[in-house]
Amino acid sequence: MPTTDADTHDTAAAIWRDPSRPAEERIDALVAAMTPAEKLAQLGSHWADHRSPDEVIAPMQDVMSAGRDTFEGAVRDGIGQLTRVFGTAPVTAREGMAKVQASQQHLLTRTRLGVPAVVHEECLTGFTAYQATVYPTSMAWAATFHPELVREMAHAIGTDMAAVGVHQGLSPVLDVVTDYRWGRVEETLGEDPYVVATLATAYVQGLQDGGVLATLKHFAGHATSRGGRNHAPVSMGVRELRDLVLPPFEMAVTVGRSASVMNSYTELDHVPAAADRWLLTDLLRGEWGFTGTVVSDYWAVPFLKAKHGVAATVADAARLAVHAGIDVELPDLAGYAQLDLDDAEVAADVEVALRRVLRQKLELGLLDEGWTPAEPVDVDLDSPRNRDIARRLAEESVVLLADDQQVLPLSPDTSRIAVVGPCVEDPAALMGAYSFPLHVLPRHPGLGLGIEVASLPEALRSELPGAEVVVRPGCPLVEPDTGQIAEAVEAARDCDVVLAVVGDRAGMFGKGTSGEGSDAPGLDLPGDQTALVEALLGTGRPVVLVVVSGRPYALGAFVDRAAAIVQAFLPGSEGPGAIARVLTGSVNPSGHLPVQVPATGSALPHTYLAPPLGQDGDKISNLSIAAAFPFGHGLSYTSFEVSGPVLDATEVPTDGAVTATVTVTNTGERAGATVVQLYAADPVAQVTRPVRQLVGYARVHLEPGASTEVSFALHTDRFSFTGLERVRVVEPGELELSVGRSLGDLTGSATLTLTGPLRRVGSRPVLTTDVSVRAIQEVAG
Repeated sequence: MPTTDADTHDTAAAIWRDPSRPAEERIDALVAAMTPAEKLAQLGSHWADHRSPDEVIAPMQDVMSAGRDTFEGAVRDGIGQLTRVFGTAPVTAREGMAKVQASQQHLLTRTRLGVPAVVHEECLTGFTAYQATVYPTSMAWAATFHPELVREMAHAIGTDMAAVGVHQGLSPVLDVVTDYRWGRVEETLGEDPYVVATLATAYVQGLQDGGVLATLKHFAGHATSRGGRNHAPVSMGVRELRDLVLPPFEMAVTVGRSASVMNSYTELDHVPAAADRWLLTDLLRGEWGFTGTVVSDYWAVPFLKAKHGVAATVADAARLAVHAGIDVELPDLAGYAQLDLDDAEVAADVEVALRRVLRQKLELGLLDEGWTPAEPVDVDLDSPRNRDIARRLAEESVVLLADDQQVLPLSPDTSRIAVVGPCVEDPAALMGAYSFPLHVLPRHPGLGLGIEVASLPEALRSELPGAEVVVRPGCPLVEPDTGQIAEAVEAARDCDVVLAVVGDRAGMFGKGTSGEGSDAPGLDLPGDQTALVEALLGTGRPVVLVVVSGRPYALGAFVDRAAAIVQAFLPGSEGPGAIARVLTGSVNPSGHLPVQVPATGSALPHTYLAPPLGQDGDKISNLSIAAAFPFGHGLSYTSFEVSGPVLDATEVPTDGAVTATVTVTNTGERAGATVVQLYAADPVAQVTRPVRQLVGYARVHLEPGASTEVSFALHTDRFSFTGLERVRVVEPGELELSVGRSLGDLTGSATLTLTGPLRRVGSRPVLTTDVSVRAIQEVAG
């Protein structure tokens, strides 16, 4: 009896569905069974998204989604992924699971091969889904300097997403801030590549341990766009790219083992990232050994034609992208469906991408015989566990910048408090733009925030039940004042203390003052908020400036005049209580700045990592770029003494290692936490270097009178940089290691001499500084 197509199909299916067989054999069998259309379908996604043109939550969504096929039509040959089943419209966990189940069952039973899809969602401030906990923004995580807590949060997010059938999360953001005006600063982990790298890697490990694939974004240079404008071209040389932008991605790939990477929309040296084979293949896979999938940012493939102008047709754009190394086109199959598999080079590129996609599905168990989607159940996405983590993150992220008049913590005897600010009664103003309440729910006003969140005045009333809390808006967020400042001043004059709560309300594409596409023209507070603060200072009452924002704003004008200054970077659903507890002292502030706070709005663009001529001083310019508060700054209601560093060797070879030990003592009267920071200076090098750069940090908690030793183990790779020959080197010579509680509060230093020849660093450098903490003195008595 002759062999039929059905027999061949059944034989292939028996192989690729068999988990006992070697992975490559299974993939070979499935690829061989596929038609050209089925191969291309695995490289795309489907977004069941229906909205009016003014309801845009992704760039050019209204244009790119025109003419979208029905689900049944789009998946006739199967599909690689399903886009944002939970994150597009408000559905409960059970309803979303039912949608996933229906889609997956359709793929299993009504497509020829029956291959399930990967389900992906956003998860930057938690699972971007209805009734899910809103965690603090990434900038707030960075202010904690607490990788273990970030990992705990990510694990909770991952387990929630996995429980409802999601496989891939589009987080974290590893963009290193270079211009605070950029709208997406709130999504980043600050301006230091080592802080970004360690916290992002912790997030990756937590999310993936929770059962969800992490996606690194945006690869690479998205935050370094000209003028801080969204999507603007990137202008930087290879040294800045390798030493500033790439290290976080390298650590998250080689140490965190991230499963996925997403390209940046931007262009680097006139080459769009989505078409850059050097970036996505030679560097990412060749140098770093990445074996996962590269997914496109939404519509980045057709953008190569529509915005970059490097392709004449969408089919040409798809050919460039798949050759560069983008394996999966998101959020729809717009370009890859047009790839011509009769072209041998295109077919070869598709084969490579397809095998990566199928390998990932195999590793997820989606190709195993008998796999079925989970039955819909009720899942609490805003559980007590989640709220506890969100609370601890929010509390540890609040930064006490100044308390010159020692008005904080607020006295329990305070009888009357004025709380003034344009968003003080809006809990959503403490959330990031990618949180579900801000990202989706504005189109569904009857649903509110979907979760219980107190306002800041409500949280203060809870903390100070004996105080009268008087609330005034003070001024609109961005519109001109219409007399509200005068009303706020009148109310403030009758109060013991005034809380001036200013900053941002996040939103997408200009619908907020922070968030994607909501870039800032300068760094002065939005709207008339500066005038509001000035008017409140003029009352003579103690004014506590509370900045709740996605980016740092210029505060130099208030440093010597405000009674105290507090910074909170969009601390999420537990943020109001966290801020109130810091203000009242039930929580001792322990956050430290992951960015500088500029003195003036014209101090841009600038971060602490500039070489000597990029720093302030020496009268080299009439424009001062001095910071009001330096990188790493953060005060406490107790005091700490930091001494050292003591080196275990003062000379080490260029391929050696050194341990720097620091002693930290709580010299105050209450328990507290601080962040000990170790910086390296390389005063003479073959290329210009930052004046100082963070090489290690440790968050330590101490009881009053207690001391601890913090040891930083540094391989000399940690002092490497990209040299004249554009390769990473460790150079002999003297380095200065300094320690303190901020860049502006360095309390000790030591000289280290690297000896021997110039060393080229290999392809697997040591990227981390190992830290150990040992108590050396318990609390007296």
